[in-house]
Amino acid sequence: MSTFIPVVRSLLDTDLYKFTMWQPFLHSFPGNHAVYRFVCRNRPGYPLASLERAVREQLDHFCSLTFSEEELEYLSTLRYLKPDFIDFLRIFRFQSRYLRIVGEGDQLTIEARGPQIHVMGFEIHVLSIVNELYFRAFDERSALEEGRKRLARKIERLREFERSGPARRHPFLCFDFGTRRRFSRLWHEEVVAVLAREVPQYFRGTSNVHLAKRYGLTAIGTMAHEYLQTFQAVGVQLRHFQRAALENWVHEYRGDLGVALTDVVGMDAFLADFDLYFAKLFDGLRHDSGDPVAWGEKALAHYDRLRIDAHSKRLVFSDGLTLQKALSLHERFAGRVPCAFGIGTHLTNDLGIPPIDIVMKLSECNGQPVAKLSDSPGKTLCDDETFLAYLRQVFAPRGA
Repeated sequence: MSTFIPVVRSLLDTDLYKFTMWQPFLHSFPGNHAVYRFVCRNRPGYPLASLERAVREQLDHFCSLTFSEEELEYLSTLRYLKPDFIDFLRIFRFQSRYLRIVGEGDQLTIEARGPQIHVMGFEIHVLSIVNELYFRAFDERSALEEGRKRLARKIERLREFERSGPARRHPFLCFDFGTRRRFSRLWHEEVVAVLAREVPQYFRGTSNVHLAKRYGLTAIGTMAHEYLQTFQAVGVQLRHFQRAALENWVHEYRGDLGVALTDVVGMDAFLADFDLYFAKLFDGLRHDSGDPVAWGEKALAHYDRLRIDAHSKRLVFSDGLTLQKALSLHERFAGRVPCAFGIGTHLTNDLGIPPIDIVMKLSECNGQPVAKLSDSPGKTLCDDETFLAYLRQVFAPRGA
């Protein structure tokens, strides 16, 4: 009989933006009902359906965890998390009755269905569990050996960058965004610890709240697609859902966490709503699909049209970055605007074994479909083609 080894040991072992979205949903939409669905977007090395029993066991264990007082005390040091939200977390329990896990043919189906404030937190934990169980089938020793070599090369590349010549006006800053796609919990921790020790001038934080707490790093994150998508289903006129979402965020955080995600219905449609009011209130923008160079140029042109000094804002790039791609983007933009780079899979799952491209996305809210119109082929997500067509029509370029 194999020994059960839990993947998740702390409820803080997730991305910060789950908490920063959770709080406004608790305050503004405590009655929302939502459905989140797991999807694998590439072909894995073996059928994920074979993981059904192990995933179920891991999630049963996960649902037995609660936030410790030490963890809650740490969360309360984050000034943007409010006392009533911390009190909510003190009594909160994840419940397996909201989950459906089925292995059928080659496919693994995982669905979280229930009150949004009860099911939205499953996402990152489900993804890290599936990832780690999947990679346990491979030779861990040789994978870690290769991973350490690749990590050492990344660190050397950063040191070469430091010696390469005059600095840009704004420094190169990168973060770990790799919880959802990591090879394993222990490898993730090793990567973060090594980068924090070896290149602290460049490596400035992690999206993982547990690791930020453990290593005294800045926890990084604001909003994800599900935050804006939720406003497609809460009684707001669809054409105005982005503005409603941004307004709600401003009301909730009043100057903190001021980086807005731009690609729920595409960059052009986002900028049409991101007027002078929002451009002044938000500190910057995050890229997560489409050509990053074209996106960055559009962002700078928009700030220029609004007569806002781009040096007072920040562009955050986070779409499938490698270190070299991040350095190239820094070279292009860092003379004109502060930049930061959230690197995920290339940090936490670069060990010579092809990673699996898995997501768990909001697909319904309050009985209505929600969707993302991605700027990248293959990233558009919606189970309802009629709603997707309507969304495209509503946000079609004016005059088209």
